[in-house]
Amino acid sequence: MEWYRFIIFGKVQGVFYRKSVSQAFMKKQFKGYIQNVSDGTVEVVAEVFDDDFDTFMNILKEGSLLSTVDDVSYEIINDAEFNTDGFEIRY
Repeated sequence: MEWYRFIIFGKVQGVFYRKSVSQAFMKKQFKGYIQNVSDGTVEVVAEVFDDDFDTFMNILKEGSLLSTVDDVSYEIINDAEFNTDGFEIRY
């Protein structure tokens, strides 16, 4: 299990991306959050187990019906602490 920070590039704001992705993550019981970034990207910070990484990435890439994901970058951030029981949208 690792904590990751993902940055999603593309048409991902104003297209229900956060709502669609967060609902999918809640169903899979991931922990973390998703939020818009002022540069037009979306940031996701989440706890992901190795066995679930491909599923997690597929959800990020699928997004919503109106979104277009061009790229997803990520880094491990295990030195950070997060207090969340589930998955949430941050505004």
